[in-house]
Amino acid sequence: MEAAEFGGRIGRYHWESEAWWPDEPAPPAGAPNVLVVVLDDVGYAQVGCFGSDIATPTLDRLAAGGLRYANFHTTALCSPTRAAVLTGRNHHRVGMGRIIDLATGFPGYDARIPPSAAMLPAMLTPHGYAAYAVGKWHLTPEDEEHLGARRDRWPLGRGFERFYGFFPGETHQFVPALAHDNHLVEPPASYDDGYHLTADLVDRAIENVEDLRNVDVDKPWFTYLATGACHSPHQAPAEWVERYRGHFDRGWDEWRDAALAKQKAEGLLPEHTELSERPEWVPAWADLSEVERRVYARYMEAFAAYLSHTDHELGRLVDRLDAMGELENTVIVVLSDNGASSEGGPVGSLNDGRVWNALPRTVEEADEHLDEIGGPRQHNNYPWGWTVAGNTPFRRWKRETHEGGVADPLIVHWPAGVPESDRGAVRHQYVHAIDILPTLLDVIGIEAPTVVAGVDQLSIDGTSFAASLRDGGAPEHHTSQYYEMLGCRAMYHDGWKAVTYHQVQLDEPGLDQVPWELYDLRADPSECHDLAAEHPDRVADLDARWWAEAERNHVLPLDNRPFSELVFQRPVAVARRARYTYWPGRMPVPESVAVNVRGRPHQITAHVTIPPDLEVVEGVLAVQGNVLGGWSFHLLGGGEDGEPARLVYVHNLVGWRRYRVAAPVPAGALAPGDHALAFRFDPPHAELLVDGDVIGTGAVKRTVWSRFSLTGAGLTAGWSPDFSPADDEYRGRFEFTGTLHRVDIDVDGVPAIDPEQEADDIIAMQ
Repeated sequence: MEAAEFGGRIGRYHWESEAWWPDEPAPPAGAPNVLVVVLDDVGYAQVGCFGSDIATPTLDRLAAGGLRYANFHTTALCSPTRAAVLTGRNHHRVGMGRIIDLATGFPGYDARIPPSAAMLPAMLTPHGYAAYAVGKWHLTPEDEEHLGARRDRWPLGRGFERFYGFFPGETHQFVPALAHDNHLVEPPASYDDGYHLTADLVDRAIENVEDLRNVDVDKPWFTYLATGACHSPHQAPAEWVERYRGHFDRGWDEWRDAALAKQKAEGLLPEHTELSERPEWVPAWADLSEVERRVYARYMEAFAAYLSHTDHELGRLVDRLDAMGELENTVIVVLSDNGASSEGGPVGSLNDGRVWNALPRTVEEADEHLDEIGGPRQHNNYPWGWTVAGNTPFRRWKRETHEGGVADPLIVHWPAGVPESDRGAVRHQYVHAIDILPTLLDVIGIEAPTVVAGVDQLSIDGTSFAASLRDGGAPEHHTSQYYEMLGCRAMYHDGWKAVTYHQVQLDEPGLDQVPWELYDLRADPSECHDLAAEHPDRVADLDARWWAEAERNHVLPLDNRPFSELVFQRPVAVARRARYTYWPGRMPVPESVAVNVRGRPHQITAHVTIPPDLEVVEGVLAVQGNVLGGWSFHLLGGGEDGEPARLVYVHNLVGWRRYRVAAPVPAGALAPGDHALAFRFDPPHAELLVDGDVIGTGAVKRTVWSRFSLTGAGLTAGWSPDFSPADDEYRGRFEFTGTLHRVDIDVDGVPAIDPEQEADDIIAMQ
């Protein structure tokens, strides 16, 4: 304790003194446990109890025993919605106007949530709660996700007491890039062992509660569980994918009709709701070729398997809480962070890293790899037609502010708090992501603090909807809300919504020229009838409200460019240098702070010692990325028939091409002793060297220019995570069998890319 806090008496001797102990923090009587589950890229209509035919029995069970909020809204993108949920403030106001990967140097967009915007765990633990974060984080600046980083913007620095999950927006579901508390870790098992990330996350969530109850049977807990599902890559165990074979052969047009009919029957949407017109840039299912229908159905089968498998794993958690006697007084909140994603493009995607590198994604290639969709070798994502279907009946999608981007499923389950007579009901009050935190504080009985850790706090922007948990007729408290995402804007007020759409990256028609659309959402929930011309005064009022909110919440300056000098020329926390040295056996170095060899001359040199009694010299020298994109420099041991060892470099161009440079090692070149094995690259020419002598040449005609992988795969020396960039040349860690002392990577010049041209190429491919 601080001496000034002491409430006893201190004399010269113990018999003249009176001891004193501060009160331990205690929660309000009957305070519930809290479980917040954040699904990723799950559209309004993709959960069973919100209109889907995808099997989600656990979520359906929670809805049947709790409440569905049919008028719930988010920010349209993942990092911003997560910031809103955990802080109760508008996303721009806490610096999270975009995902962390696209941060720019303005207060609303720097991806640095200030200490004045404390997260929910920092509000709960002083009142005697335990606080755990499991799963996707995506709230730490991209260049602070490594083992040399400051930790105050990691989950434990934000008030959580335990963390197990991943930092980036997506990760490989069979070989994830994991962090545990304040360090990075390898997955606890392999794909061949049956490992999948979602099951691992649920195991950790259960472990945290059981560890707590082994010690304290009364302490309430808060668990924030953010699954990788259903963000791409849509990867699920093979048996789950197989369950959906043929399920979506009827196509997205019939699927949309059936989903809306179910939504109306369930009371989620009024009978007068219209199905928004299928956009002209999405073809009718009947007009597709046989190959297109086969490929597009398979993409959707993988997504459905991913969601159903996630639901199954969530069921294990719910069942365990029930068996432990925890479920009755646990508030479970399940939401998605934004509408269904369009990142698969018009024809779907075998590898979402392609779009970042302006590389093609074709139906013909997908058909050749049909059975790999959903598995560990593909970063698959479905085409736009299924995106539109997933957001039924709304227009547009994730990243945009029409309802398809911001309307999402929300389920609240709390047996002790929802009247039995009301369970299974649908609520229609307008609710936003920023309302979840004040609602939880309300049901717990805690006021939002004005000071946290000595820092004055920003006011909470959200409003509690706790009254609606017990009363379906409770008044709607959240009546106004602004939206902005990458230049798309909207203003909601008392059932009316003004909204604009501007395509990302393009200059035309201009952010200052794009017109407002106007919708009466009570009469037209799916935004089918633009009333702007009929109500110019209302448009002007909503326009003025939007600009006032933009000023208050740090939304300005407006910028629709995800790829710009503001993003590409951000200052870096770790100084760039001409030589990078990597030590063997250590955890992966994230791509954001690793050496940048993309499109520039460089040399990789592995300093090794070959022991005199070593039978086979082989293994990884250095690797960056994984099977979805990256490079591998390794040595393949010779065969029993006397075939010599081969020095190999593989550049995996996000699955589109694999450039391989290989050469046999001359007899005696790897005699016992010290050696330097090197790969030298002067675009596009490549050389392999042993002790300075060139033993082989080749070409890498095009390199990855933007990112090797979107899944958080890093750079290692002396070993590789499973499913390396070289793929079938080796599996598992493939550790170097000799002694690897270090790997030096020397870089020269600047990357040979033109960011503006590359950005134009990316947009042109959409």
